[in-house]
Amino acid sequence: MKRFLPIALMVMIAFSGAAAPAKKIKIGVSMALFDDAWLTYVREDIVKWGAAHKDVELTIVDAKNDPANQTGQVENFLAQKMDALVIMPADPYAVDQITKMVTAAKVPLVYLNRQVENLPPGVVYVGSRSIDAGIFEMTELGRLMGGKGNIVIMMGELSHEAARNRTAGYKQVLAEKYPNIKILAEQNADWKRDEGKTLMENWLASGKKIDGVASNNDEMALGALLAIKAAGKFGKIRVCGVDGSDDALASMDRGELDCTVFQDPKGQADEGMNAAYLMALGKPNSKVKNGIIWVPYQPVTKANYKSFLKK
Repeated sequence: MKRFLPIALMVMIAFSGAAAPAKKIKIGVSMALFDDAWLTYVREDIVKWGAAHKDVELTIVDAKNDPANQTGQVENFLAQKMDALVIMPADPYAVDQITKMVTAAKVPLVYLNRQVENLPPGVVYVGSRSIDAGIFEMTELGRLMGGKGNIVIMMGELSHEAARNRTAGYKQVLAEKYPNIKILAEQNADWKRDEGKTLMENWLASGKKIDGVASNNDEMALGALLAIKAAGKFGKIRVCGVDGSDDALASMDRGELDCTVFQDPKGQADEGMNAAYLMALGKPNSKVKNGIIWVPYQPVTKANYKSFLKK
């Protein structure tokens, strides 16, 4: 028996010296809404990012577009001792409490997609410049209309910065490039296809001559197209949107939707998660400039839409 003792001791020493499994970095993500066509792409890309980072434990929850619900989710994340949080705000103007709670707990915080203004130092925003989307969209829509005619504007939820700034982009282009294009009406349809359809039906029923539709997103634009086709006016009214969704690109491929603007879900998801990850590790991020990482929009026209089909 004695001759086996050194071997046993060696085994015990080897096991006692083995490194303990590395603690995973816990990142909590609260998304404004799961039930949205474009936001689904973002969520899927966040999940893919998490799967590619084996040292991360990822938790994603749905705020159901309710700021109070989202605040409760953040409280739960803090109680669970998350190492970093990524928040897509249900309402960008109702996040003060969230910002105060998270920064007081000294937990890294990243806001995603819906811009929050006046953030304290150390908090990061990742998203795309909404006014650029409006500029790209109206530049192409105006060109397709020959620089003249009447348009209607479909806006998203008015509490969202994107709805206001995309619309501001339209008006900037009209003032600078297309003074002979007039705005007949502008109204919100809350980013939804069915509401876009209903709104377009109402506008068509007014009897006013409409030559173009500038929509803050693709879903409302596709709803407008449904109403236009039902009214027998397909081909007489130009329609453009924003997002570059699969449905929008398929519509362009069928010769229906006239243009869109690609908003990069993978770019936003990856940059937002990378920012939170690096902050949790205490590492610098050279992409953050003045607290922001901008993910560029890209115009999508009939000349280049096929290059976006695989994106």
